[in-house]
Amino acid sequence: MTWSTWNVAPFVTSVFFVLGVFALYSVTFNWLTSMNHSWNINIDDDTLNSWYGVIYMLVFVFSIQTSVVGTSVSWEFMNFQLLAVTFCAYFLNIHVPYYSFWPIVLVYMVFNHSIGYWQSWGHAITLMAFFWVLNVVRVKYRDHHFAFTNYMLTGVMFGGILWFWMVLKFHISWITFVQEWIYLIIFEILLYMYIAMLSQDSAIKLRLARLASHDTLTDTENFSAYTDDIRYLFNQSRKNNEPLSMMMFDIDHFKHVNDTYGHMAGDRVLQHASMVVQTVLDENDSNVSFYRTGGEEFNIIFPGYEIDDTWSIVNQIFIAINHMKVHSDTNQIGISISVGVSEVSSDDKSTIDFYNRVDQNLYHSKRNGRMQITVD
Repeated sequence: MTWSTWNVAPFVTSVFFVLGVFALYSVTFNWLTSMNHSWNINIDDDTLNSWYGVIYMLVFVFSIQTSVVGTSVSWEFMNFQLLAVTFCAYFLNIHVPYYSFWPIVLVYMVFNHSIGYWQSWGHAITLMAFFWVLNVVRVKYRDHHFAFTNYMLTGVMFGGILWFWMVLKFHISWITFVQEWIYLIIFEILLYMYIAMLSQDSAIKLRLARLASHDTLTDTENFSAYTDDIRYLFNQSRKNNEPLSMMMFDIDHFKHVNDTYGHMAGDRVLQHASMVVQTVLDENDSNVSFYRTGGEEFNIIFPGYEIDDTWSIVNQIFIAINHMKVHSDTNQIGISISVGVSEVSSDDKSTIDFYNRVDQNLYHSKRNGRMQITVD
């Protein structure tokens, strides 16, 4: 139709069709991840990517095959199917166990009326090997200088073998075999370039998102991230009657550190203190979040913690920082922290109420000699 109506070769329209399919995947996946994050669903992006990628490509493969299933030209869309396999195995890095792959292959063979052909079985086994080799090539050579070469060698070799099975089954001409093989090679090159472009764009977006939510000096989450998280956790705590606690601390006499040793020394103090705190949190509970909310002020949120449950982590942080020496040029800077800790109560009508109570406990520590913990 494209040739007779618009004088456009089918290959050209196929290129735009394939790229459109992958563009739609990218758009819909980004939408799903955004919804997943906004609703705070406990599904990581890699798991979502795997499930959605498999489902999307299976729908794509089965849908395009419907119009030719069981006919003498049911091989016509095989390049699209091979690109779907390449996309899942190499670019999405989806690992399908062999015991899960067989049922998918068998269902497709029944659907395509090809289960009774020995050539189809050879094609199916080769296709599974293709998927597995693409996984290996992706893991071992993705960051290698010859990543593209290894990718293309795998695609060209298996593409030729898979199309040879079509020659045996449908007795297509060798001219058609070579033509389709060349088309596949061109498609694979375009797919690689297209995904590379999307990946670069995604990497830029991730860096921008991280800059928006993280403090560049200490690599902790920033006040903006704190505001979003505490609002959600506070509402969840009130809605589900779950405990929620928070620790706030700042570095004692931090202005004196800056005035005496310089701002670079002050930055080093903040970085070392943050690193120590993050190490303690990583060793205890990865669900506890750490934020730099002011110059020398930090907040730690404990979802699901009653105030007594926080004591072990709070005390570890307190002891670790108060025994820390920060090296700055020829000087050793001893630092201490003052701490306030509190738990959400029924009197807290908003996150501001909660924050203010923790803040008051911090300032009680500072007004009463510093280097102490105030808990209520």
